[in-house]
Amino acid sequence: MKKIIWIFIAIAIIVLSFLYGYFTYKKNSDTILSQNAEYERYLNKEIYGADLATIINKVIDNNETYAIDKDNKGKYIDDNKNSIKLDVKIIDNNTIYDVETIYNGGVENFIRFYNTIKFKCVDIKYHKETQKVKYLLFEQISK
Repeated sequence: MKKIIWIFIAIAIIVLSFLYGYFTYKKNSDTILSQNAEYERYLNKEIYGADLATIINKVIDNNETYAIDKDNKGKYIDDNKNSIKLDVKIIDNNTIYDVETIYNGGVENFIRFYNTIKFKCVDIKYHKETQKVKYLLFEQISK
């Protein structure tokens, strides 16, 4: 009788461990899909500079939340897990600015000059390890 109880307990522990692992995996997967969707919804869509400023702030917040290290130039270093880089191509001067340059120059200044200018997200890349968004490229499409 004791042997049957121990077998039952062992099976219950195995089943509960499997369920815990599955639900943890599912929760993490759903979180990644949700986080990615926040950025993927802009792919090939026209948005205004004010909306892009919001995305810039979101990228900075993500990098600060995950304590992404910076190099000696103050640029976020790809951590292959949670970091996000963002570049903005401005056609006025045919220059690509990274998120750190725009943020350090003041997002309010970006809004002042590009509030009603249209941009389009033309590229998204993902981390191999986590499948989270790792890179976004926005291009100015109007002056």
